[in-house]
Amino acid sequence: MASVSVGRNGFPLNLEKTPATGSRGVVTSNHPMASAAGAQVLLEGGNAVDAAIATLFALTVVEPMMVGILGGGVGHVRMADGRHAVVDGLSTAPAAATPDMYTPRTDVPPEEREVEGRTNAIGALSVAVPASLRGWAQTLARFGTWSLADVMAPAIHLAANGFRVTPYLSDCIGDAAADLSRDTDLAARFLPGGVKRAAGERLVQGAYAETLRAIAKHGPDLLHDGALGGLVADALASAGGIITRDDLRASRPIERAPIGAQYRGYEVFAPPPPASAGVHVAQMLNVLDGFDIAGMGFGTVESWHLVAEVLKMAFADRAVATADPDFVSVPVEKLTSRAYADLRRAEIDLARAQAWAAHPSLGESNCTTHLTVADAAGNIVATTQTINALFGARIAIPGTGLIANNYMHNFDPRPGLALSVQPGKRVYTSMAPTIALKDGKAAFALGLPGGLKIFPSAFQAVLNLIDHGMTLQQAVEAPRIWTQGLALELEPAVPDAVAAALAARGHAVRRVATIGGGMNGIAFNDDGTMTGAACWRADGSVVALGGGLARAGVRFVLETAKPV
Repeated sequence: MASVSVGRNGFPLNLEKTPATGSRGVVTSNHPMASAAGAQVLLEGGNAVDAAIATLFALTVVEPMMVGILGGGVGHVRMADGRHAVVDGLSTAPAAATPDMYTPRTDVPPEEREVEGRTNAIGALSVAVPASLRGWAQTLARFGTWSLADVMAPAIHLAANGFRVTPYLSDCIGDAAADLSRDTDLAARFLPGGVKRAAGERLVQGAYAETLRAIAKHGPDLLHDGALGGLVADALASAGGIITRDDLRASRPIERAPIGAQYRGYEVFAPPPPASAGVHVAQMLNVLDGFDIAGMGFGTVESWHLVAEVLKMAFADRAVATADPDFVSVPVEKLTSRAYADLRRAEIDLARAQAWAAHPSLGESNCTTHLTVADAAGNIVATTQTINALFGARIAIPGTGLIANNYMHNFDPRPGLALSVQPGKRVYTSMAPTIALKDGKAAFALGLPGGLKIFPSAFQAVLNLIDHGMTLQQAVEAPRIWTQGLALELEPAVPDAVAAALAARGHAVRRVATIGGGMNGIAFNDDGTMTGAACWRADGSVVALGGGLARAGVRFVLETAKPV
């Protein structure tokens, strides 16, 4: 573990991982075998998009608790030719969903979205219509160069031949064991004999390998308009769910333009609604642009007080103004304007914490994965995908190896709000696959899992890189804070003296083990190389490629040996 000083004020930080630099491409993901799958594609001549989709399919095998083809997510692509898009593959509420389909509990805070019987979190009624598979296939068709079957090959190999269970996966199985044990398929796969899979044990998923082979042969419509979809719909219906074949058939990814923010000479791009990141990262950066964050230093009471206040401000506005734009009029231009930032900045008290509400001018309107890939040509992918909670709805589709999402938990179970359930409505998300440019050239790309804590954590990493002058490895590993208006959560590396000073300013300080999940990213260096980094909060692994093919026209000639 390397001890370094980070930020311009020398905040002490113990780095647990090392970055990797290469000239031919970088793959970073939250599992070493998934990163290896993406690197294999780059080595064989695929571009960053081919490698990213290969990595995602591999993650469905080695991180089954986090991501799957019955999930959803957001992909952020910037191509070397200037094309720049966000592929929204978020799940939607089924056609039979209603705003009052759940009974909210009254004994817990409403922001926790708890309902009677946990029916929005566990079981078939918590499953939203999946969109990830079509989203990945559309991204590959639009921006990639390989076939779907070719990018799926590494994942099929991992499922059929197995991989070594990491301590992280073993711990996740243990955490969810009570629910997993109630599903026959999940219990057999992850709790054989009633005991969780141990670290180092080889996990083979034969049924899932066959499902992947069928998708590779027949394409995504096997799920969305074919026999596999029929199995999914029937299994969910028999368990009390409401997703139908028509729901699966209607599921469509949407290509959207990212939202950009100008911040101290950088352009920072993130996904638009129904994702929160683009709007609210831009909002917070605009507000902080009026303060000398670099001068305050990283990890100081002054800088973290400001971060906490703008986080509370953003969450207050988000609650009433950011949702599926097909159902809610999202005031993007207002929220991301300099004038609105000036208005909100004036409300900040630099000496005291305060409660924040949505501004009157706005009308009512941890368990994920992330990867970042870049190639030598200048193509970049940052994508965050999920089945929502740990092991999703904690039910499998018998005989297929598929694990269902519990994305309905993202909706507010109370009717009449911007985030309430409505048929066909896309879930809102905090996913924040972020790409930043400087002088029109790529500067960095990053992202992470972590539920509500995703875009606040990505926002802090942006500040670490731009204001505090950190390296990428330092930026992703640096301690984080988080609040949405109640307690101010602090990671262990925040010094006790700073925590006490924040409490003295009125923050309700609470210590937590981690905030958000394992961040990874890529920084683009002035010499044309790129550096990948992943943090200690997950099994994040980096593969950086150097070398390359032989010089054009060069060949080795074996000469006949001549007598001396």
